[in-house]
Amino acid sequence: MTDYTDYFDEVLQAHVAIEQWFAVEEDAAALEKLLQRFSPQFSMISPLGRVLDFAELSALFRMAGGQKRGFRIELSELRAIALHAGGATVSYREQQTDATGLHSDRRSTVVFEKQPGGRIIWRHLHETFCQL
Repeated sequence: MTDYTDYFDEVLQAHVAIEQWFAVEEDAAALEKLLQRFSPQFSMISPLGRVLDFAELSALFRMAGGQKRGFRIELSELRAIALHAGGATVSYREQQTDATGLHSDRRSTVVFEKQPGGRIIWRHLHETFCQL
């Protein structure tokens, strides 16, 4: 059996940090800690097809910090796709809600890099909205 535990844990822990960042006004140190989870070469395809790099992700987080009161993320359906010496690819389902009643449901695939010291960072993320 191939062990994806560290990668699944990173998905879960990162989303706790993201949920906290969006829901509660925090300081610059919290943002820096969150951004350290992502590769400087990070890329993302948003659910609407927008392509973001690390700088755009950083700007998005800066702008949205503390702006979504009651923001919650529920994760499910974590799946192993591929594991290799340099990292792994996993998928998961993510449902978001906030105090205004806004709800979104998406499936995501993430490519992780495992750095020489064993630290896991996000290299690429692709999100797709689910039909409700």
